[in-house]
Amino acid sequence: MNVSQTMETEEDLTCLHIKLYHPQQSCKGLYGLLPLGIRSRQSADDPLRLGRDAQTCTLALVDARVSRKQLALHAYRSPKNPDMLFTIQNLSQRGKLSVNSSTLDYLERADLPDKALIRFGEYEMLIIREPGVAKGNFEVELEVLAVPPSRETGTGVPSMTPVMDTGSCAMSSFPGELRAHGPLETDETLWCHS
Repeated sequence: MNVSQTMETEEDLTCLHIKLYHPQQSCKGLYGLLPLGIRSRQSADDPLRLGRDAQTCTLALVDARVSRKQLALHAYRSPKNPDMLFTIQNLSQRGKLSVNSSTLDYLERADLPDKALIRFGEYEMLIIREPGVAKGNFEVELEVLAVPPSRETGTGVPSMTPVMDTGSCAMSSFPGELRAHGPLETDETLWCHS
């Protein structure tokens, strides 16, 4: 097989683009074991597991707060659809997994939409399925985002209108007493998404 045939075959496979974010990703080596920026081929009959245990997980995070096995992506085909589709399963006994704002408990599974925002702990993952021929393999490409995907997509972000800091003091509930407050605008970097 020549190089052009190899490239053509690889381009035809379904690809999961997984974009990761954690608020402390710049100061902790959370993604040190991941093949970032490289398309890797995965067998469709084996689940793609993510967790901290590099022995049992295809994708390992260097974070003690992540479960040994956090989640799994399972590839499947349906009889009348040529596309490779996926389900996502929560493998963590101690933490919940959110898929586009729907919560999965331990061992619960859901169909993975073509574009999904996944949350667990302080992590956010945007998974985008690029359709391709459903063969015995699919590809995965990982990248790190500088901002949370929920902020980029507007998915799951509380709708709060920022208020400008006027620098004035607000009245307290006690007559005659003034109480100074900090800035009235919100700082989204301090929000905790669960």
